[in-house]
Amino acid sequence: MAIFRSGALAAGGAVLVGLLTACGAGGSSTAGAPQTLPGTAGPASATQSGTSATTAATTPAAPAASTGSTSSNSSTSSQTTRTAASGTRCHTSDLRASVGKNDPGAGQENFPVVLTNRSGRTCTVYGYPGAAFVNASGKQVGPDPKRSSGKATTVALAPGASAWAGLTFSNPLVSGAHSTTPAAILITPPDETTSLKVTWSQGAVPTSGNASSVYLTVLGAGTGP
Repeated sequence: MAIFRSGALAAGGAVLVGLLTACGAGGSSTAGAPQTLPGTAGPASATQSGTSATTAATTPAAPAASTGSTSSNSSTSSQTTRTAASGTRCHTSDLRASVGKNDPGAGQENFPVVLTNRSGRTCTVYGYPGAAFVNASGKQVGPDPKRSSGKATTVALAPGASAWAGLTFSNPLVSGAHSTTPAAILITPPDETTSLKVTWSQGAVPTSGNASSVYLTVLGAGTGP
């Protein structure tokens, strides 16, 4: 019973992120064409300084050139990493979204929200994805997710590689929170404004009242813990 934790993932509830179509079978559903809907979670990059590069592929990294003193290099390296990341950033059109198998534990529901590079180029993601549950009419239900604390890293995605963020909330039947069964989840890649729509078939999610917050972690390499 693995519970996603990044800093303070506690009793959970309103991170309206990507809960997908993987019931008990744990499969995941992919998104169709990107859709833009007003009122959903916007760009969601992390603001921590000092990023470390994480690679979700086996391509070798080019050796870094030495340019001067240690302190100067450290600052330059950090700045170069962010510049490179923004220049090769994954856009919504490069990605498909899915939600992996629920891994419940201690009254918590835990899902990996997965972004997979479907383009022919290597691109990067950094920080938190945005997410929002919507009903059949496309109207958002419940508030945007809360972000758990954690250090963001730049994740390089080769074609076919994935990054994931943990989505956690308290089971409404346990917490007593008011709940709604959404029709879909909109997942927005970091620093993007266009979302990927994923069908939701995991049942009720907390939307208001006691213990209704949903929490989301920063993106890491892979498809889950």
